[in-house]
Amino acid sequence: MIEIEVKGYANEAVFERVRENFKLIRKEYHEDTYFRHPCRDFAETDEALRIRIRRFNGHFEAFLTYKGPKIDQNSKTRMEIEVPISDPDKHTEILRNLGFEEVLTIEKTREKYYVDKGIIIDLDEVNGLGKFIEIEALAEGEEVVEETVKILREILESLGVERFERRSYLELMLEREVEHGEAG
Repeated sequence: MIEIEVKGYANEAVFERVRENFKLIRKEYHEDTYFRHPCRDFAETDEALRIRIRRFNGHFEAFLTYKGPKIDQNSKTRMEIEVPISDPDKHTEILRNLGFEEVLTIEKTREKYYVDKGIIIDLDEVNGLGKFIEIEALAEGEEVVEETVKILREILESLGVERFERRSYLELMLEREVEHGEAG
């Protein structure tokens, strides 16, 4: 599947417009741990590998996710392969034994809202980065990407989003660490 995603910077007014106009699916807490490949620079190939731990309504879920390179110049659209895992600590141990190294863990709270026809809006408060809004849809193939991105951008603009962002939270956090001299 291809995840067609558009992300923008948000403020409380944008959050309130979403809360007033769309149906809340649930609130979640995410811990996303990203890994560095032992032989390939994911920053150069524009790929990502992460383990996400998601908590909501007293439940716990974990996923191993591979994200391929972005395939569109105006969004974060990319192939995504995600599989549920039952023991994130053991999966982390396997990755370490294969030479993968943990890069960073990003924590965020997320409110998920249903828009229409499979379109979902996420209101994210990312520790260390602030408020963002993501809107996404899934597609079988690339032929619908351009039109879908246009529709998603229009929805975000109608909610008051003025500034869009293609970089991932990982890229933004690593950039922030470099700017603040925190990279090690």
